[in-house]
Amino acid sequence: MVKGKKDKLLDIFIYLFLIIAAFIVIYPLFVMVSTSLKTNMEVLVNPFGLPTEFNLDGYRYVLEVAGFPTFFRNSIIITAVSLFVLLLVSVMASYPLSRFTFRGNRMIYFYFIIGAMLPARLATVNMYQIINALGLFDTLFALILIYIAMTIPISIFIIAGFMAELPRELDESARIDGASDSRILFSIWVPLLRPALATVAIFNFIPIWNEFFFPLIFISSDQWKPLPLGIAQFFGQYQSDWPTAFAALTIAILPPLIFYLMASKHFIKGLTAGALKG
Repeated sequence: MVKGKKDKLLDIFIYLFLIIAAFIVIYPLFVMVSTSLKTNMEVLVNPFGLPTEFNLDGYRYVLEVAGFPTFFRNSIIITAVSLFVLLLVSVMASYPLSRFTFRGNRMIYFYFIIGAMLPARLATVNMYQIINALGLFDTLFALILIYIAMTIPISIFIIAGFMAELPRELDESARIDGASDSRILFSIWVPLLRPALATVAIFNFIPIWNEFFFPLIFISSDQWKPLPLGIAQFFGQYQSDWPTAFAALTIAILPPLIFYLMASKHFIKGLTAGALKG
């Protein structure tokens, strides 16, 4: 089928729009990487140009002197544990809410939805009182519990909606074969929920990885600080070590980038689920 002039013009417009959008996303990353390879003086003189020579002092300082590996390890632990518990709890809560009909079902579901609408920072004082009473202040567990509580509502909303669209015949067949609810959930539904799980994981990975507010309040020791607090030490009130700061930022974006590349296949399936009918 031959395209008309209007279709060709529309394609050209779409491609131009996508090229501009890609440039807007890629250019800040390019500036970040190039700045990390400059000297501090070169950053001030030529902030947006290419480095005259590759300077790796910022990376050496970050990895050897600044305690960056400790901050990096803490962020990995916080994010990995938070996502694992979040996915486990969300799947177990979504299963009865989406597959069973009982009194109060919709009320419980909307209770979780309301939790997604309220900003967690409004409850900072109450969180502080609870964390302090539990003896978890200045520990990674404090942040893990907060992140799980923050992200459960939207995660249940996504997973329960996806699970509700799956055929009920699978439940009936499994029950006829004598499978229990836990066996049905983890052996049948979890493999089918990979697109939804990838969507939830990617959606929550970045906010947890980049969170600065709650670590600033609940973490005081350098040994438990995550990356956002660790990177903040490179920005001073009167002077900043720009190459070192951007070197730390360059390393910090690698885990989210790798995680997205690994989960993007299932994430795209989740976005296109239901678009085509067999």
